[in-house]
Amino acid sequence: MTEAAPDPRETPANGHAAASELRGVVEAARYVRGTIRSVRQPLVNLSMKPRGPRASQLLYGEAFRVIDERDGFAFGQTLRDGYCGWVLSAALDRHEAATHWVAAPATHLYPKAQLKAPPEVAVFFGSQVRVVSDLGDFMRVSTGHFVPAAHLQPVRARFGDPVGVADLFLGTPYLWGGSSRWGIDCSGLVQAALVACGRDCPRDSDQQLATIGRPLAEDEAPARGDLVFWDGHVGIMASDAMLLHANAHHMAAAYEPLEEARARIAAAASNDGTGSGEVVAIKRLD
Repeated sequence: MTEAAPDPRETPANGHAAASELRGVVEAARYVRGTIRSVRQPLVNLSMKPRGPRASQLLYGEAFRVIDERDGFAFGQTLRDGYCGWVLSAALDRHEAATHWVAAPATHLYPKAQLKAPPEVAVFFGSQVRVVSDLGDFMRVSTGHFVPAAHLQPVRARFGDPVGVADLFLGTPYLWGGSSRWGIDCSGLVQAALVACGRDCPRDSDQQLATIGRPLAEDEAPARGDLVFWDGHVGIMASDAMLLHANAHHMAAAYEPLEEARARIAAAASNDGTGSGEVVAIKRLD
C-alpha cells in the first residue's frame, strides 16, 4: 500500500529547506529549526508559491515560523493553524510576544490617545498587539500607537459563542483566502469564530471537515453552532434553520435559510456539472 504524500499545506518543507523535525520524513537540501517572526502589516497574503494566488492571510502580530527565504519572500508555517506557504519578507519583523488581541471587527491605531486624532492604520479582528501602558480609554502599544481599550482583550481571553463571533463579520465582502473584516471566505469565517472561542481550527474546509466535531446522527436535527459542509464549502448554523456563511452567491458573509442554501448549491452544481452539490456532513462541536 502506497503511503499518501504529505499535505503541502501542513508540511513546512519546500525542497530547498525543511523544518528540522522532518529530517528523514521529506527530502530537502537542508533542515533548519526556523526563526519565529511577527507580521508587521495589517494583512499579508500567504501563497503556496512566491507571487502565487492567495491561499490564506496572516493578521498583524501573528507569529510565523520562517524556514526559507528567497527573492523577497519567506517560506514557513503559521503558528495559529500550522498552514504553510510563502509571504512577503518585508511584512515580517522580529517576533514580539503579544499581550492583547483585537476583539472588535476592526480597530484604528491612533498617533495620540485622542478620539479625534486622525488614525494612521487599521487592524482587524484577531490581530495581536503588545500593550505597554493602559491609559483608561486607550491603550498604548509597542509601535507607539494608541488603540481604544474597548477593542482589546487580554491574549488569553476568549469568547463563548462561535455564532456570535461569526455574526461580527456579517456583511464582510467575500474574498477567496480572506481572513479578516476586509474580506473573508467560508472556512476563514469558521476558523475566526472557533479560534476566538479557544478552539483549534485548521484553515481550509476539507481540513475542518476531517478534524472538527462529530457527525449528526440521522435522528438529530441541526442546531445553533453546528457546522454544515459541502464539497469545498462550510457554514455555521445560527439556529435550527438559518445558516451563516461567507459565500460567493451573496459575495459577503450572509444569513441564508439552510434549505434555500441546499437547494441553490445543488442546482448550481447540477447546472455547471461540478458534482452533486449536496451537503456532505453536518457536524456538532464537541
